[in-house]
Amino acid sequence: MDNSLSTIEPEVAVRLSGVDKSFQIGDQVTPVLKQVEFAALVGEMIFVVGPSGCGKTTLLSVLCGTLHADSGEVYALGQDLHRLPDSAITRFRSCNVGFIFQQFNLFPTLTVAENVAVPLRIQGLPAGKAIKRAKEILARVGIPEKANERPGRLSGGQQQRVAIARALVHDPSLIVCDEPTSALDSVSGQQVMDLLLHVANVGRRTVIVVTHDPRIYNYADRIAEMEDGRILRVTSSEHAAIPETR
Repeated sequence: MDNSLSTIEPEVAVRLSGVDKSFQIGDQVTPVLKQVEFAALVGEMIFVVGPSGCGKTTLLSVLCGTLHADSGEVYALGQDLHRLPDSAITRFRSCNVGFIFQQFNLFPTLTVAENVAVPLRIQGLPAGKAIKRAKEILARVGIPEKANERPGRLSGGQQQRVAIARALVHDPSLIVCDEPTSALDSVSGQQVMDLLLHVANVGRRTVIVVTHDPRIYNYADRIAEMEDGRILRVTSSEHAAIPETR
């Protein structure tokens, strides 16, 4: 995304500044994020890439409030997450953030529509209204006929579409994806990324994707490359080097 010709300051959806995060096991403290500087714009699809263990998933967790940073500033959608109490962060996530995981995380005993409706039920929406909204979203992601199926009867690509529908059903402004294509074949992965790109561009949602999959790098507006807990560089996708994924 090239803003060099624009006279309008782009709207920042997420900003991390000077963020540190360590984990302690017994007497040993392991730094995972080190003075991280990161920003994502409204309507942007930005990828976070780098070797396993470099801090990508921890970065996702901090920027959406599922983990507290040890220090630094964490702003998301105008909220200072570093200063909010846990109850307020939980409300923030339930209203503003959609999550898409590598392994889909669908409830096998619920129907597809019931799975998609889970975020709405957590917010207190009555079951009938939640299911109606879920079916509308399933139509948008191309699988309305699967609403009454159990997830186990669906292909991997179809299950990931269900997961995307669940992430979208409460109309979040921020969508975070942890390896969304790693369990999919190339065709299904491309279909999922086409859908996420549409969500970012048309819905003006910010989509942040952690991935090891170089097949999908061309979908990114920008790519943030991580190593040893730091952001090394952020480049447009056409200029990004393909990092080693050891």
